[in-house]
Amino acid sequence: MYFQQKGRLLLTNYKCSLSLLNQIHSYLFPIYEKEEKHCIPKSQKFSSFSEINENNSFFCGKMSDLKSKFLGVYKVLKSELLNDPDFEFTDDDRQWVERMLDYNVPGGKLNRGLSVIDSYSLLKEGKELTSEDIFQTSSLGWCIEWLQAYFLVLDDIMDGSHTRRGQKCWFRLPKVGMIAANDGILLRNHIPRILKKHFRGKPYYVDLLELFNEVEFQTASGQMIDLITTHFGEKDLSKYSLPIHRRIVQYKTAYYSFYLPVACALLMAGENLDNHVNVKNILLEMGIYFQVQDDYLDCFADPDVLGKIGTDIQDFKCSWLVVKALEHCNDEQKKLLHVSLKNLSSSGYVLCNFLARTLQKYCRVCVETSKAIHFEENYGKDDPACVAKVKALYNDLKLEDVYLEYEKSTYEKLINSIEAQPSKAVQAVLKSFLAKIYKRQK
Repeated sequence: MYFQQKGRLLLTNYKCSLSLLNQIHSYLFPIYEKEEKHCIPKSQKFSSFSEINENNSFFCGKMSDLKSKFLGVYKVLKSELLNDPDFEFTDDDRQWVERMLDYNVPGGKLNRGLSVIDSYSLLKEGKELTSEDIFQTSSLGWCIEWLQAYFLVLDDIMDGSHTRRGQKCWFRLPKVGMIAANDGILLRNHIPRILKKHFRGKPYYVDLLELFNEVEFQTASGQMIDLITTHFGEKDLSKYSLPIHRRIVQYKTAYYSFYLPVACALLMAGENLDNHVNVKNILLEMGIYFQVQDDYLDCFADPDVLGKIGTDIQDFKCSWLVVKALEHCNDEQKKLLHVSLKNLSSSGYVLCNFLARTLQKYCRVCVETSKAIHFEENYGKDDPACVAKVKALYNDLKLEDVYLEYEKSTYEKLINSIEAQPSKAVQAVLKSFLAKIYKRQK
């Protein structure tokens, strides 16, 4: 196996590596024994690298692929947290935290976490990763997945969501409720504990702490922009614009989904993040492109392929499509479209709509006016007929063609920016990210 062949490479750091493997073994065997999947006998510990090779590594047997290895590290980290000596757990405490972690942390696609391993591997330019490399990159990847879980648990509460990843939101479960708010805080506090345990002796430890703090600040700020734009006050499309959409996406999504995994890999590779500002900017642009794709797919993708039915229209989301629709309306449309309830009395609002409908009915020149009315009357309503009218407007405005042109030009700009990077390894990392999302269907 891969790790058998590379075990000898750790001889230069014998004691450290042996200690790490024994520590991992001590956490893994009870978990695998319970699931009848353990690879190492319960009573066995490693005393030499020959024994490691004879028994494979802790990544053996059924855990042969990268994702399985990654999930194996989750079990190690979870076990460490459930046995943290700085807190006196009762059985009830431990059961609650374990259930909360299993429900919220590992249930997604894990793309963010796995990207740390992929990126670090590419930065090593063909050198095979040791078991310690895999464990450490996986640990950083899981810190990102923990951060994601923290954001999602609290985001679902703020949005009043009902489902997440095909199951009920955590706070919707019986006996959970608003305890979920504290669970979110607990998830956030697990991250520095993982970093302290596994990276405190590394020269980049402080940089890791600062990186996670900075990205959390950026993401929380993006969430604030989203909330005050879409949830505060009357529903008013005049709040929506391309700059607002870009700010929400950049801060709420791009920093932690695209920049953070690569930044973690760069730090592990001994790089100074201050020397890679251009890399950060490229990744942020990639994150914005990714969200624009999401907005497009929410409306135009086949739900069977996408795996869900889009709800951006019903949810009054500040999506790229609605912003581009607003851009493509003419001046007269904008005047009518931007009429806000807060600026009219109830009778004035009724009169405005009556006049618009009259014009629509009797004047061919006012067909465009009906498009504006479709928005004001139908966007943000959970009614299939309203959703259909908004989608019809998108089709009338040829927004699918607008998106395809955006995708083409964005891809070309990203490729040019990537190929301008002096490091071939960094180019490989960025191209790998772009290849995963370009022309995606789900």
